[in-house]
Amino acid sequence: MKKIPSFTIDHVRLLRGIYVSRQDRVGDEIVTTFDIRMKEPNREPALSPSAIHTMEHLAATFLRNHPVWADKIIYWGPMGCLTGNYLGMKGDLTSRDILPLMKETFAFIESFEGDVPGASARDCGNYLLMNLPMARWEAAKYLHEVLEKATDENLVYPA
Repeated sequence: MKKIPSFTIDHVRLLRGIYVSRQDRVGDEIVTTFDIRMKEPNREPALSPSAIHTMEHLAATFLRNHPVWADKIIYWGPMGCLTGNYLGMKGDLTSRDILPLMKETFAFIESFEGDVPGASARDCGNYLLMNLPMARWEAAKYLHEVLEKATDENLVYPA
């Protein structure tokens, strides 16, 4: 079988960052899927399931309510390897285009206090798998170590 595009990226050299994973034409629209890579694959511990689940609830809620970008958000969800998230958006976009949005998103998660949106038995299939303090810690680490200092190395997949 032919490898899917995400399995052709050199994960040995991949850094934390924001990358265009793929672009697809859907009707008259371009859909851009971003790799929001929070951990260096196979070189540092993956995100805990409870932290990434909490970040999923917070980021998806924040993005789908964003005053500028809400109508472009299609999907936010964790990677199976737990080293980051995928973000699907309408439009022919680059990593640099959404860098400010990702800074806002992770600043929101870093400072979030209160009840996590959708963290109830009625609203979520595994609402007990939540860890807000760890989600905030991971968001702060990614924001301050990667997003605020991003260079082309963190925004373009390694060749």
